[in-house]
Amino acid sequence: MEEALSVVFGLIVGSFLNVVIHRLPLKQDIVFLPSHCPRCQAAIPFYLNVPVLSYVVLRGRCRSCRAPISPRYPLVEALTAFCFWLVLDRYGLSPHAGAVAVFLCLLIVLAFIDLRHWILPDELTLGGSALFLAYSFFHPEIAWANAVLTGLGAALFFAGLFYFYLKVRKIEGLGFGDVKMVLLMGLFLGLHRLAVAVMLASLSGVLVGLFFILFRKKDLKLALPFGPFLALGGFAALFWGDALLAWVGTLWGLP
Repeated sequence: MEEALSVVFGLIVGSFLNVVIHRLPLKQDIVFLPSHCPRCQAAIPFYLNVPVLSYVVLRGRCRSCRAPISPRYPLVEALTAFCFWLVLDRYGLSPHAGAVAVFLCLLIVLAFIDLRHWILPDELTLGGSALFLAYSFFHPEIAWANAVLTGLGAALFFAGLFYFYLKVRKIEGLGFGDVKMVLLMGLFLGLHRLAVAVMLASLSGVLVGLFFILFRKKDLKLALPFGPFLALGGFAALFWGDALLAWVGTLWGLP
């Protein structure tokens, strides 16, 4: 029963995350503005605003103007529901489970906004960082010093990369939003899990870049937003980072 409720609640939260993803980069109100079609502005009645199901019933098109609805909407809703189920399965009904759910929601929103607009809004990165800085004093898995030093250290390291690419190579290899995003992630994940997250983000970014170069005929100057890869790495590191580190340790013969 609890698992089913977590999925339903995740679908509802995912619907709200879609609102944030669409409206925050456009500086639109995310709370009081009623749901509407972005193309024809027709209001969406509550009975056609059911997560995932409405997309299926409407066959991916607006009821009024028949404009296509982005598959991002059911994807975000289903992904959020899966994350909430995973959080409940791992942490049960606990205050930390709530904090983990907030962290994952931030990763989802940041990933999809960066994928579409190539920005990582300060309202999310710095706001989340402030939230997790306060939470670091109550975090049950890592000490507050670990959280703070990891977040600041990662941000300084990424800022160094940002300025290296900008000043030395005369290109923007990283966005400064990525600096703020690793600050947020470090404050919640701690040193070991953040290291795994960055490693996985870098590896997945390289693999996707190679795919586009080899199969989509892109050149070596191909640029990709790094936020989605950081979010993917953060998600994987949160749940399986410790096991991955242990596995790597066995490969190197470490205790």
